[in-house]
Amino acid sequence: MKPSDQTKTNSILLGLLVTFLWATSWVLIKWGLSDISPLMFAGIRYFLAFLCLLPFALTKTRRDEIAQLRKRDWLLLLLLGALYYALTQGAQFAGLAVLPAMSVSLILSFTSLFVAALGIRTLGEKPGILQWIGLALNILGACLYFYPVQFPQKQWLAVGIAFLGMLGNSVSTVIGRKINRDIRLAPISVTTISMGFGSILLLAAGLTTEDLPRLTLSNWGLIVWLAVINTALAFTWWNKALQKLEAMEASIINNTIMVQIAILAWVVLGERMDSLEILGVSLTAIGAVLVQLQRPAVKQDK
Repeated sequence: MKPSDQTKTNSILLGLLVTFLWATSWVLIKWGLSDISPLMFAGIRYFLAFLCLLPFALTKTRRDEIAQLRKRDWLLLLLLGALYYALTQGAQFAGLAVLPAMSVSLILSFTSLFVAALGIRTLGEKPGILQWIGLALNILGACLYFYPVQFPQKQWLAVGIAFLGMLGNSVSTVIGRKINRDIRLAPISVTTISMGFGSILLLAAGLTTEDLPRLTLSNWGLIVWLAVINTALAFTWWNKALQKLEAMEASIINNTIMVQIAILAWVVLGERMDSLEILGVSLTAIGAVLVQLQRPAVKQDK
């Protein structure tokens, strides 16, 4: 195996490890939302993770890198924080507070379609034939797994919020890829700057619209685990993986969270899958593999 192929494989495996950690977050978040309001929950989680990362982002090497950032670079980093942390994660927490996890996961699974279109326009990443087939199988599998999707009456506002979060996730995936491809900045710096800004926005929104939570010891234990392991460490690894992954590839890997949630529900919660759900999971997994078999063609400037 060529060194470049080995590096790409390592990035894929790292991305899958991160998505596993994020899949476990859905179970933990559902537990926490019974005691903590969504925006404050998300804000505390990400702000605590930001504080954990801050000392590592303030070393002399990292400070020298940050000092070289241009105004345009700062704008992209702050935009990433606003979209990926404040909008996407805030919408996900708000959606999970009202809707079943399956419904929110289904809405987020359509991120790949929007990322493919945005990647062509903004990054010049033109998906190959196998990647388009993989994308189609991925979306078809998502639809089959969650069919029939029935949103409870009077919960369409939450559906709209989750859909808005999906759009934010799509745009931020492309922005994250552009930052990691074009800006010479360590993954931990990208994570710390964007997460710090996004978490402050989340806390501000939570303090404005929600009451201060009264956290128990178990609540704090849950938040600390989510902040340190599933957020600070996982998002740093994710940004590292993005340095070698195309935007559409990263989106498909991220979309396997849905499959992992299904497996966790079966193993941990004892929820069995019927034949249609198994078919949906299988198609989603096949789609995720196909998208890795052919690199997208990059359009050349004339």
